[in-house]
Amino acid sequence: MEISPLTAEDHAAAEIDLAEVLLECVLGGASVGFTLPFAVEDARAYWRDALADPDARTWVARDSGRILGVVRLLPAAQANAPHRAEIAKLLVHPDGRGKGLGGALLVAAEEGARALGRTLLVLDTETGSVAEGLYARRGWTRVGEIPEFALTPTGDRAATTIFRKHV
Repeated sequence: MEISPLTAEDHAAAEIDLAEVLLECVLGGASVGFTLPFAVEDARAYWRDALADPDARTWVARDSGRILGVVRLLPAAQANAPHRAEIAKLLVHPDGRGKGLGGALLVAAEEGARALGRTLLVLDTETGSVAEGLYARRGWTRVGEIPEFALTPTGDRAATTIFRKHV
């Protein structure tokens, strides 16, 4: 497995693999901003828009050239927040799970944030999800929980847990 930043030149070639990762995660029940029905065209449209953001940074995990995981770093745009960024869309395809990709992607994003001078990171994840345990094990501090924060892919209301980390 290889973790690397996704460059602007890679965006078009990566879109298909990124769409597959997102689609499989949503179809598997991950509450990452989408509800069913959700199709590959929806996933591709999301990535086309997301990758057009010039301020965001994206890292991918590849196995034999195939993208099996992704994470995004979204630097805060506010004038009073040059030290802050959000971790978003940490996703691992079912074929890549159990191999440490989530943790490796998280480390890459944390190091990338530090390189940009972003020392306070925040994120949210569905309460009780596998991801919640990953963040806790990786030294993230649980800030709190917001009930009924978002809908799951099937439309149920779910709580979210907010985490922070100084890097």
